[in-house]
Amino acid sequence: MTVPPEELRALLERARTIAVVGLSPKPSRPSNSVARYLQQAGYRIVPVNPGHETILGERSYPTLAAAAQDQTIDMVDVFRRSELAGAVVDEALALRPLPQLIWLQLGVIDDAAQSRAAGAGVPFVMDRCLAIEHRHLEREGEL
Repeated sequence: MTVPPEELRALLERARTIAVVGLSPKPSRPSNSVARYLQQAGYRIVPVNPGHETILGERSYPTLAAAAQDQTIDMVDVFRRSELAGAVVDEALALRPLPQLIWLQLGVIDDAAQSRAAGAGVPFVMDRCLAIEHRHLEREGEL
């Protein structure tokens, strides 16, 4: 993780809207359980999945750019294979305003995308689970 815990805590406290790219409507999928956890923690989830109109009671968008036309995206949580993550990160870096944090889930690694995010000044986490990290900070009394 490249974001120090105190900065991550502050980012998670400020963020309200999280775009979940690759969010599956299937409850058995990790993207769905993580998004449900984040909803229960008080975040607004914006599904990004072109194959569905709604997921978890929220309108689903075909792209990040489409989602950003209707609301400010504070954080982008990416559930895509590593070889597809770079394009999602590039799309996130084109948003205005820029997201406050880009997160690649467990098993998703793209060092070049991390470098591009760093160059744009956007904090970046990869190969970590947002729900696990959030739960850890909450348990520590830091959220």
